[in-house]
Amino acid sequence: MTLPRIILADPRIARLITLIRAALRPPAGAGRIALALGLGVLCHTLFAAGVLAMIVAMFFGLSESLGAVPWPWAALANAALIVQFPLAHSLLLTGPGGRLLARLIPGLHGQTLATTTYAIIASAQLLALFALWTPSGIVWWRAEGAVFWAITAAYGASWLILLKASFDAGAEVQSGALGWMSLMGRIRPVFPDMPTQGLFRVIRQPIYVAFALTLWTVPVWTPDQLVLAVSFTAYCLLAPRLKERRFAQRYGDRFARYRADVPYALPRLPKDRPDAQ
Repeated sequence: MTLPRIILADPRIARLITLIRAALRPPAGAGRIALALGLGVLCHTLFAAGVLAMIVAMFFGLSESLGAVPWPWAALANAALIVQFPLAHSLLLTGPGGRLLARLIPGLHGQTLATTTYAIIASAQLLALFALWTPSGIVWWRAEGAVFWAITAAYGASWLILLKASFDAGAEVQSGALGWMSLMGRIRPVFPDMPTQGLFRVIRQPIYVAFALTLWTVPVWTPDQLVLAVSFTAYCLLAPRLKERRFAQRYGDRFARYRADVPYALPRLPKDRPDAQ
């Protein structure tokens, strides 16, 4: 089998190609197409803005932002900004949360657009968190010279790992494209199967682990960054337990076997692998 055929046979890529082809040849329906394109532009604009705000804000240890709430009220405002993201992020993934997402877009297409609606909300939350944060004005440590470049490289690598893990989990779902592109092509949204490829062969929660890595590989340390890193690392370790409960219900014995073979967050050393004997 040639390399192009091997690449096209990868289900992660095959799903994207099928989705893109359907969106590029949309059946007639001006209203449906306008709705899909409008939400698609909104989704990906907010997604890019939220991720960019996070990358830049954490690079400076949250010492630079647009928030201007007077202290000590800023502490409460910042705490609310931290809590709102994981709280809504997790609640919307529950059964009732999914039904709410399907109703947020009025009309016949709310269910199809649910993943896009979810990505819009999550992106807006990230943008609010990092754009509206009120800095404490305290800088504990700022890397310089070779240390700065080494930490910056680690920070960039953490984001690349997060990008790879998101691709392995299903780029169309993680980016919000599945909903609006399915509506555009007037096809049923096809969700990725239980992820087991790529980084999911090494650990069960590579997205959460990579996200946690981005929190700790920054070149500027402030009380703000420490609070954020501790809070979101705890979330990254605990929240996937809820996700795994859903997977256990959905995939049954298949997920049980996967869970028995693949560690949660820390890769096994070669001597600890079952096939190392």
